[in-house]
Amino acid sequence: MIGGFVAAVGFLTRVPIGRSTDASPSMGLGWFPVVGSLLGAFAGGIYIGLSELMPAGPAAAVSIAVGLLVTGAFHLDGLADMADAFGGGWDRAQRLEILKDSRLGTYGVTALAMVLLIEWSSLANLAGWSAFAAVVASQTLGRMAAVIAMRTVPRALESGSGFDYAAHASMPAVTGACIWGVGVAILCFGVWAPIVLFAVLVVVVAISALAVSKIGGLVGDVLGAIAQLCVAAVMLCAVALV
Repeated sequence: MIGGFVAAVGFLTRVPIGRSTDASPSMGLGWFPVVGSLLGAFAGGIYIGLSELMPAGPAAAVSIAVGLLVTGAFHLDGLADMADAFGGGWDRAQRLEILKDSRLGTYGVTALAMVLLIEWSSLANLAGWSAFAAVVASQTLGRMAAVIAMRTVPRALESGSGFDYAAHASMPAVTGACIWGVGVAILCFGVWAPIVLFAVLVVVVAISALAVSKIGGLVGDVLGAIAQLCVAAVMLCAVALV
C-alpha cells in the first residue's frame, strides 16, 4: 500500500518522494484520488490562510499558482495539447502528431486561459469551509475521473504513459479510487454530492466520446484534460450550490 501511494505521488506531483520499485501501476492508480485530496487540502489551506491577509482575488491566484508548482502543471499540459490537436488537426495522424508537439498553439493557450479563469473566479467567490471543501473535492474528483476513463474508454495508442497506466487499470484499483472519490464528494457537498458527481460524469463521457471520434481513444494528454476539466466543473458546481 505504501508503495502504491509513493508511486502515485511520484507520478502526479513534483514532490521528491521517489518511486517505489515494488509498486505496479495498478497499485498507484487507486491512490490517485487520495493524492488529489492532499493537493486540494494544501491549496485550500493556503487560500483560507491568505484570505485573512488579502482580498479573495489575489489569495485565489496564489493558491492556484502554488498548486500548479507542486504538480508541475501536469494536467494543464494535457489539456493544452488536446485543445491544439483536436482544434487544429485535420485527421487522426495529424492530431496525434500535434499531441506529441510540446509547442502551444492558439487553441491550447485559449483553453488554458479559460480553465484557469474559471477556477480562479470560482475560488475567489467562495470562503471558509465552502472554499476548502470545493478545492479538496475538485482535486479529488478530477483524479478519480481520469482513473475511471482509463478503465472504461479504449486506448488510441499502444505506448506512452497513458497506455502504461490504462493497461493496468484493474477493477480493484478503480473501485478503490471511486469509493474514495464518492466519499470525499459526500463529505464536502452532503446531499448535493449527486449533482457534483453527475457533472463529473458528463465531462468524462463528453471528452471520452470526443477523443474516440478524433483519434480513436485515449492518450495521456486526454486523461490530463479530463482531470483538469473535471476540476473546473466541480468548482463551478460549488459556486452554483453556494
